[in-house]
Formats: sequence, structure tokens, C-alpha cells
Amino acid sequence: MELNGHQTEDGTSGETENDEAIGPKQTHQQQQQRPWKETPSSVSFLATSNMEGASAGGSASISRKTSSSSTVRQRTESLKKNRPPFPWFGMDIGGALVKLVYFEPTDVTAEEEQEEVENLRSIRHYLTSHTAYGTAGIRDVYLELPGLSLCGRTGSLHFIRFPTHDMAGFLQMVRDKHFSSLHTTLCATGGGAFKFEQDFLMMADLELHKLDELECLIRGVLYIDSVLPSECYYFENPTELERCEEKAFPLENPYPLLLVNIGSGVSILAVYSKDDYRRVTGTSLGGGTFLGMCCLLTGCSTFEEALEMASRGESTHVDKLVRDIYGGDYERFGLPGWAVASSFGNMMCKDKRESVSKEDLARATLVTITNNIGSITRMCALNEMCDHSVCVGWCVFSSEY
Repeated sequence: MELNGHQTEDGTSGETENDEAIGPKQTHQQQQQRPWKETPSSVSFLATSNMEGASAGGSASISRKTSSSSTVRQRTESLKKNRPPFPWFGMDIGGALVKLVYFEPTDVTAEEEQEEVENLRSIRHYLTSHTAYGTAGIRDVYLELPGLSLCGRTGSLHFIRFPTHDMAGFLQMVRDKHFSSLHTTLCATGGGAFKFEQDFLMMADLELHKLDELECLIRGVLYIDSVLPSECYYFENPTELERCEEKAFPLENPYPLLLVNIGSGVSILAVYSKDDYRRVTGTSLGGGTFLGMCCLLTGCSTFEEALEMASRGESTHVDKLVRDIYGGDYERFGLPGWAVASSFGNMMCKDKRESVSKEDLARATLVTITNNIGSITRMCALNEMCDHSVCVGWCVFSSEY
């Protein structure tokens, strides 16, 4: 396993097989929506690591010397114990969002707390005492996973995100706060780990230890299921609102498994074991499409705003249904009247264009994207003979709609 660029001697955490499977993926608990703010774990720590030094005035240079000596000692002690020094976190730099996961140790001993360098203490306090950072970063409190064991330590996993287009501001903050005094290498996955590699090096003096995002995805799903089986769920009786119920779906014998990763676009993987998988196909119509179309059609500017508008809309005002064409069900082929025959089909009519609301357009966009993903997933599941299909990523946020 690797944390902050450090790998244990045997390639694992030295604790459990599940420890090495950790990846920076989101989970599902009580679904709540929060506005985007700016921040990643790194942003947060950095925001406080030097603020205290600045307020110290003339004693800043002495503090830095003491801090540097203590940091080196902590790194040495950590390596002796076959684990990296704190803070522990990883990044998933996607096309629309940067996601960070931060491990907060909750088993800190009195001796460790006394020897803890001021920068590290400030980082831990800042990350866990705030839920919003800057103008676009946010810590999703409802995703927090407490009481986890990782590399022989017990603590909580915190999930933080900010828009990828704010990367420049993030890097400037990383540079201003001298995060490289604590770590020289960051573990990162996603396309942005390649795109922004030189920016991290030039602007923040940090190297990115790049990990394959699809491998991280599979390991992350298996890890989360091992520590919190209820995170994987499905809806029973999904077409009957009165009887629709969310049910846990533990991945006890998952293989073969179809894994649908919904990010800015969509990748669909056929997984035969944790080490045997391949990308079957994908689609360019994903979360980025939903947000981009909503921005154009409704004037919204954030993902949460788009979802909130969709929750209040009615897609049937925008879409042409089977009953709009047949006057009811198409019984010969088992098509119910409520099924969508043509997404945005009603918008051909001027009167309907003039009567439709922005909320209706947002809802229809959401239905169009999810219907397309569902259709492709079903065809792939049949072709790959997979009984189980698991969706991760963007769909977690939109599932309640």
C-alpha cells in the first residue's frame, strides 16, 4: 500500500488486505447536498501551517528550526514502524472535481501529541474543525467514516472536494503555505494527476506519485464494502413510489461484476476479480454533460444548484413519452406509456417551449443522462454475463432524485 508516496516493505500496510485497497472514492450514507467550496486536504493544511508562524513575529525562524528537526524525527520514527509520517491523504483529480481523502488519527498518544510539530497540529485542527474552505472547497461531513483501522492506526476518513477549474488557486495556496516542508510527494490518481503534474512540481515543489484510477476505483469499492457493507445499495420496487425502498447490497460474492464509474464521462468495467478486469466501453455523456447542459439551459453554476433545480422539475413536460405517441402503452413490445420515447421531444413545439420551466429542463437533462447510462449498462451486463452492476461516482449525489 502507498500513502503520501511511501510504500511498505512488503507492498502492503502490514495490517489487513483491506487496508491496501483504500482509494479516494465517495460513499453513500444520508444523502444531503452541499454547495461547492474550494479546498482539498492539502489546501486546508496549508492554509494554517504558516499562519501561525506569521503571527509569531520574531520567533518564526526559531520555530521553523524546531519544527524542521521534529518533522525529521517523526519521519524517521514512522519509517521504522513501516508506515509514512502524518498527514495521510490522497487525491483524485477528475475532469470536473478534485476529491481528497484525509485520514485523521484518533489514537494519538500523549507522547505523540507532545512531539507533534506545530504545522501538523494546525493541519489536523483546521481540517477537522471546518466544513468549508475558501470559496469553493467543502468537506462532506455525511461521508465521514469513523473508527477505521489503517496501517496500525485508528482514525476517521474525511472527504473533501473542490472544482478542478480552481486548481490554480489551490496550487498557489499550497505554495504560499509551504506544504512541501511536511511532504515532498503526494499520491494522486485521475487524469489530472498527469495533466497537472508539472504544475505541482513547478508551483508547489511537490511530486505526484501517480496511481491508475481504474485500479484505485476497484480497490476503493472493495475496501469500502469491507468496512461498511451498507454503502452499496439498491432500490426495491423503484417504479412504485409508495413501495420504493432502499436496501443494502453487500458485495459478498460479487464476481463477475460490472462497475460503472460516473464522472465527467462514464467508464464501464467488467471485473472478474480484484486483479482481473477490463474496460468494456463508456460514454461521453456523464456528470460533466449534466452540469454543462444545465448551465446552458438554466443559468445555474454549480452541481448542487443543478440537482436542486432538477428535484423540483417535471421531465414529462420536456420529454415525449410513449403515451404521447400511442395514447397509452405500446402493449405489443411491453413499453409502458410513461417510458420516454424521445428525450426533449416536446421541445419541438413552440407552445411547450414557452411553458416549460428551468426546473423542468434540469430534470429532463438528469433523466436523459441517467437513462442513457442505464441503457448502456444493461447491454454491457448482458454481453459480459454479469448479474451485478454497481454504479459509483456522480450517481451517488443524484440518486435521491
